[in-house]
Amino acid sequence: MYTTTQLDDILSRVEKPARYAGGEYNAVTKDLAGVKLRAAMVFPDVYEVGMSSLGFQILYHFLNARDDTYCERAFAPWPDMERELRGAGLSLYTLETYTPLGEMDLIGFSFGSEKTYTNALTCLDLAGIPVWSKDRTGGDPIVVAGGHCAFSPEPVAPFVDAFAIGEGEDVIGEIADSLVASSVQPREERVRLLASIPGVYVPAMLTWNYGADGRLSGWEAAPGASFPVSKRVVRDFENVDYPRRPVIPNMEAVHDRISVEVMRGCTQGCRFCQAGIITRPVRERSPGRVGEIASGLLPVTGYDDISLVSLSTADYSGVDCVVRDLVETHGPDGVGVSLPSLRVDTFSVNLAAQIQTVRKTGLTFAPEAGTERLRRAINKNITDADVFDAAESAWRQGWKRIKFYFMIGLPTETDDDIVGIARLVREVQRRARAGGRVRLDVSIGASSFVPKAHTPFQWRAQASPSELERKLRLLREATRMPGVRLSWDDPAESQLEAALARGDRRLAPVIHEAWKAGARFDSWQECQRWDVWRSAFEKTGVDPAEFAGRRRAYGEVLPWDHIDSGVTKTYLKQEDERTLIEELTPDCRESRCHACGIIDGLMPEHARYGSCYHD
Repeated sequence: MYTTTQLDDILSRVEKPARYAGGEYNAVTKDLAGVKLRAAMVFPDVYEVGMSSLGFQILYHFLNARDDTYCERAFAPWPDMERELRGAGLSLYTLETYTPLGEMDLIGFSFGSEKTYTNALTCLDLAGIPVWSKDRTGGDPIVVAGGHCAFSPEPVAPFVDAFAIGEGEDVIGEIADSLVASSVQPREERVRLLASIPGVYVPAMLTWNYGADGRLSGWEAAPGASFPVSKRVVRDFENVDYPRRPVIPNMEAVHDRISVEVMRGCTQGCRFCQAGIITRPVRERSPGRVGEIASGLLPVTGYDDISLVSLSTADYSGVDCVVRDLVETHGPDGVGVSLPSLRVDTFSVNLAAQIQTVRKTGLTFAPEAGTERLRRAINKNITDADVFDAAESAWRQGWKRIKFYFMIGLPTETDDDIVGIARLVREVQRRARAGGRVRLDVSIGASSFVPKAHTPFQWRAQASPSELERKLRLLREATRMPGVRLSWDDPAESQLEAALARGDRRLAPVIHEAWKAGARFDSWQECQRWDVWRSAFEKTGVDPAEFAGRRRAYGEVLPWDHIDSGVTKTYLKQEDERTLIEELTPDCRESRCHACGIIDGLMPEHARYGSCYHD
């Protein structure tokens, strides 16, 4: 363990020392004498981003609820801190006890974005842990990774000993049990035993075969291994344990508020959305349970904002009464309520209006595409009239600014669909002026479509960076109008994300080469080094367009075929084919079952609460 004296000197020279100081309110402390397993949850991004992750806090809580386990935290150091640690010859350390990460038994990474992979290598290297799993020996920690990116794990498989597929609460205890029970076994055997746990994927137990064309042709499983690996699912979402005393960060976090997850999963069926597929089935918490959790968190956190978290909070069947009850109960004390995701409809605007009585927040909608035709193709069931009605409801209730999110480069997109974004925004502003609002300011966020694994668009090609640049120029020209502000992402960044999202193990040397050349914090604009990534692809002989820009055949072996999300390829293929005929697939909670493959046994008996009720 390091002493504060050892750390004070370097912390005095970094930009934000609170990121690395530890000692936070509600941080867990334990007597190490009674601990059999020491774990570190490592978030491969900066402190203020990681401390905003509800999943990160949940796993920290679950591990520390065990008497035999002590879980601590670490985060990717910003480049200034990395330089200081290397210069001082110090390791990356945990915030609870200032213990070097290399002394842990278990290192757990949470991969929510492909653009954090190089940060994970930094964390391992700064800990003195070999970045390639094959190079680790008996004294090195077991490296486990989870998160949404674990559903397409191959680009980082050579760096990770095991992946937890699905919902961590359901599997983390079994991983800990296995590591405690096998503590005297050789490292290789301990990793092999993890493969016997349902939902755990051990890359060393799988060998990929390649055909004459250089593409995947299949795999061979090691003796005792079973593939595909099926995701783990929390079945009793209503009563699953929840962090009752979350760690309060030392500095302002990205999301500085209480987060209460009201619903998990989504059945809207947007064909580009990976999260909506891999988190099925939909499970809800009752309004009473949500209120109980929120009320319990307020006095132990000091926060004055309650965020109701889900992929689409407006689809939570108890949202109306929960918002009303929380505002009535806690509003007089200055506590606000926020909804991070809204539908494009007047119901969502009215919900947002309820919470404005405490604190004014922004209003953001995501039509995703500029025309009804393209929205039908991507299964986004929103009409132009829905957009106009939602915008009118917003400005009539006092909003002067609204933001729209769109994607460019979507399958079947034409130039008219791009210009349609400008037409839609222009009409929103015209209606606002006609209704008495002098000017309604509109922000447009445009991101490039990235095809993701386990979605209906997993076979689709991404538009090339040059084509995306052309589309962006068209959009910039079309949206040059008063009161409209456009922001967009870099097409080079989108191509990298697509390659990492759909790649196989051939991407690992690319990641390693880019990391060695200085790639860090690839999602942060001030750190982006596309020249470094281009050079890494060239040096390793890997073409990013092979993974990002190539249309896959339906019968082709995909790098994530050994991971079972619970949704069948047959369903995904049918949804992709509906794109061409622009056919909508209704939300199955509002129509009928579409046979996506999620088995009935995963759905709790009381998964939905259709009306407000009070105990």
